[in-house]
Amino acid sequence: MCRNIKTLYNFDPPATEADIQAAALQYIRKVSGFSKPSKANEAAFMAAVDAVAAASADLLRALETNTPPRSRALEITRAQARAAQRFHREEQS
Repeated sequence: MCRNIKTLYNFDPPATEADIQAAALQYIRKVSGFSKPSKANEAAFMAAVDAVAAASADLLRALETNTPPRSRALEITRAQARAAQRFHREEQS
C-alpha cells in the first residue's frame, strides 16, 4: 500500500471530503504510475479519482464500530515519535 494513503476511518474529527479526495488521488497515482497524467489521459485519470473517492466515502459512511474514535492529533504525535526513533537509529549505524 502507498505510504501516503492514511487510514480515514474512526477518527475524531472525521475524515473530510478533501481527505477522501487526496487518498483517492494517491491511490490512482499509484495504480496508474502517473503523478500527473498526459492531456490524453487526464479525463480518464480524474474520472477514476472521482469514482474511487465516491466509493471510499460510501464505505466510510457504511462502516460501523463500537470502539471510540481515535484522536488524529495523538496519532500524528505517535507517528512523529516513531519516525524520530527510526531515523535517529539509522544515523547512528
